[in-house]
Amino acid sequence: MGFDFASEAGLSAANEFFASRSYVEGEAASQADVVTYKAISSAPDAEKYPHLARWYKHIASYESEFSSLPGDSSKPYTAYGPAELASRPKEEKSGDDDDIDLFGSDDEEDDQAAKEQAAKLAELKKKKEGEGKPKAVAKSFVTLEVKPWDDETNLEEMEANVRAIEMDGLVWGQSKFVAVGYGIKKLQINLVVEDEKVSLDELQQRIEEDEDHVQSTDIAAMQKL
Repeated sequence: MGFDFASEAGLSAANEFFASRSYVEGEAASQADVVTYKAISSAPDAEKYPHLARWYKHIASYESEFSSLPGDSSKPYTAYGPAELASRPKEEKSGDDDDIDLFGSDDEEDDQAAKEQAAKLAELKKKKEGEGKPKAVAKSFVTLEVKPWDDETNLEEMEANVRAIEMDGLVWGQSKFVAVGYGIKKLQINLVVEDEKVSLDELQQRIEEDEDHVQSTDIAAMQKL
């Protein structure tokens, strides 16, 4: 009889056919798989027809190679498949058969395995999609004050030394000199830092290592971006 994908009986017969086969013919993909695959309008229901759905998904991975697969592409899909499974009526169970189900447990195990496999694939896909998304980088906008020793301190040199400090995740911004009193001015400078990369304590220590110019440093303001 061959494959029949127009009825539930035919789909059930095809599902039973692929329960013990990976391909329509032989041990590798061929034109028999291609013509059969093209005869199915959409992916089979994985819950109702797990074996047929497995085969369909597997053959779909060859789609770019269909023309190079071996075999005869002129034969119709009905030339392949179950000879009588689709048309064979279900035999009525005898009284003894009611008590013994030789194949039911295998079907249940196959269904359960298919569901577990589908769940694992969904979980893996979700994990990969999560990994593919860029992680948000936590940053802070900081206003730092650098105080000189006295009014004779060269503020331009002090600022140049501050800006010369380079750290991964540190970007210097605008600055200005703010009067403190008695002719003394302090440097007020803005910067943006990546929180995971830059320690403000370490940055202040490095600035204060310039003992010829810097008396102390303070964080005047900080805001998360």
